[in-house]
Amino acid sequence: MTDAPKPNDTAVDALSEKHAGQELARLAEVLARANDAYHTQDAPDLTDAEYDALKRRNTKIETRFPHLKRSDSPSDQVGAVAAAGFQKITHAVAMLSLWNAFTDDDVVEFDRAIRKYLGLSAITELTYTAEPKIDGLSLSLRYENGALVHAATRGDGATGENVTTNARTIADIPEELAGAPDLLEVRGEVYMSHVDFEALNTRQAEAGDKTFANPRNAAAGSLRQLDATITAARPLRFFAYAWGALSQPLSDTQLGAIDRLAELGFQTNPLTALCDGPDAMVAHFRKIEAQRATLGYDIDGVVYKVNDLAWQSRLGFRSTTPRWAIAHKFPAELAWTRLDGIDIQVGRTGALSPVARLHPVTVGGVVVSNATLHNEDYIAGRGADGGTIRDGKDIRVGDWVQVYRAGDVIPKVADIDLSKRPDAAQPYDFPETCPQCDSPAVREDGDAVRRCTGGLICPAQAIEKLKHFVSRGAFDIEGLGAKQVEQFFTDGWVKEPAHIFTLNARYGSGLQQLQNREGWGQKSANNLFQAIDDKRQIAFNRLLFGLGIRHLGEAAAKDLARHFVDWASLAQTVDLAAGEPALKDTAKAALDQSPGWQELLSIDGVGRTLVHSLIAAFTNNEERASFDRLLKELDVQPLEAASADTPVAGKTVVFTGSLEKMTRAEAKARAEALGAKVAGSVSAKTDLLVAGPGAGSKAKKAAELGIETLDEDGWLALINDA
Repeated sequence: MTDAPKPNDTAVDALSEKHAGQELARLAEVLARANDAYHTQDAPDLTDAEYDALKRRNTKIETRFPHLKRSDSPSDQVGAVAAAGFQKITHAVAMLSLWNAFTDDDVVEFDRAIRKYLGLSAITELTYTAEPKIDGLSLSLRYENGALVHAATRGDGATGENVTTNARTIADIPEELAGAPDLLEVRGEVYMSHVDFEALNTRQAEAGDKTFANPRNAAAGSLRQLDATITAARPLRFFAYAWGALSQPLSDTQLGAIDRLAELGFQTNPLTALCDGPDAMVAHFRKIEAQRATLGYDIDGVVYKVNDLAWQSRLGFRSTTPRWAIAHKFPAELAWTRLDGIDIQVGRTGALSPVARLHPVTVGGVVVSNATLHNEDYIAGRGADGGTIRDGKDIRVGDWVQVYRAGDVIPKVADIDLSKRPDAAQPYDFPETCPQCDSPAVREDGDAVRRCTGGLICPAQAIEKLKHFVSRGAFDIEGLGAKQVEQFFTDGWVKEPAHIFTLNARYGSGLQQLQNREGWGQKSANNLFQAIDDKRQIAFNRLLFGLGIRHLGEAAAKDLARHFVDWASLAQTVDLAAGEPALKDTAKAALDQSPGWQELLSIDGVGRTLVHSLIAAFTNNEERASFDRLLKELDVQPLEAASADTPVAGKTVVFTGSLEKMTRAEAKARAEALGAKVAGSVSAKTDLLVAGPGAGSKAKKAAELGIETLDEDGWLALINDA
């Protein structure tokens, strides 16, 4: 198992904004490790159900708090980088992952969200396909003029491993296709049947070779062999269910396209069905679930897809998932074990997070030795709203606890068996000082978490901030990961981000050189110094995210970078806001008279909580000084517009009133794709107002300021020229 993370398992709709930011940071870190273990090492430390549910929790938090989304968000990542030893293939069309559902209500919400996005009524016909979700390894097969050209694993979604020679050994994969489009990329899943898996493990054991933990691991390890003769000796199968690049459509529906793949000679799943809505989808889910044990291969849920391909096209994609598909996962499992201890871990924002140390227990094939306890209220049997949870039963060391493997990186403690509670068990006394630096740990009103007040003097916070700074979503410095950061911090070489960029000057020569450290040599040291220099030029939004300011996620960092363009402009506005009223409870009239706050809050996706965090960071003398030292080492580049050659590129657009030909979400996404900035309110910096029926005060203010105003037809005519 990986080291215990520090998530909060409070229901997403009950999370405070502060706590949500901490949870997203933890989820990003653990999911990145899990991606590498699963996709690159073929040695997962989380089951698929646990991993997928964890990603779902991350997405739900981001949906509720979009401005907290991180640039290293798991929602923006697919798989992991291709492993060394394989040639790389860039996918012509990215191989994306799926959003997940775990309850019937989630399926209903999926249907409701699609109808809302498309502007469809509740009675408009909308059908879906439903098919088993195979628990295997994703593979893309590219055919040109009917011939198999190459096969590639998913990799990180953009680039995969070239496993063409290995794929040719799988009987279910045709070498030639008759009547196929000139270009066709077939996507599907490589898997191993239960019978073949057992036979393989028997042969492996008899030969004294490695056995596999489950069929998925066996399939992945077999396909990703550098020696194709090993793959050829393994009983791999392939189900086709999707496509990437193609020169002409396979059909106008999802089901029709699957039928066409079957006609071309691919194995498709016979349990795929057409459903006319959530009730039928859930009914088919139950049917497949009842057959799960007798299918002869592993599945971990059912995938639903909008059947109409034209609607799929209109729905489009999020960063790593299609809007038109979702995976309905099977329920998690339960187990009972003893709670041997409670540890307190300190995170980047100073949050004190309790982790349960469990007597190891196997839950669904995974050995569990720790679980999240979330916060002091959860331990005491109180929920985020102050009400009781678990019938008010508190958690004590020595208790027998029910471990529930759901969506978090580690399991949660769902219940306690009071009949087995030791007589000497005492209520847990949550610490009021930081276990790392002994600073007071305080809990502010409205915050579910107690936080260390030590700031930069707290080594735990400093290390976590540095880990965040070098993470993939921030500066992403090759060769400088969490392990190296911890070592450099412990040795006193790197205490703040600016020290990373002076590392070569301080430890590149002389008696104490990096190349002389254990685990380093001249080549690896030079490679690190070069990787650091390569990141001196950095996009403004990545810099902002890398600073680790509370509540500043990926989306908000991009919004700020688009609006302010450079650091000086942002700093000037935040400094201006810092000198103005906090405006937590002031009237709107007062807000209108506050230029700094008005400008910050006019940015779509920026709220008052984030503004307070920005002010707190910029007015903290130590933190501001560390920012200044870092900026001296960097060449900060403006965030590139999504499209520079359009009529609205670089312009600030505000939408108001009711849009009749597209939803607000579609309008915003289209505007940003064309390089525009979308704001939530009209100001002197607004370039264009798009006003639908019912436009009120925004239209009036735009007229007063002389801002160009278009109706929806005018807007569509303008962007269609792009």
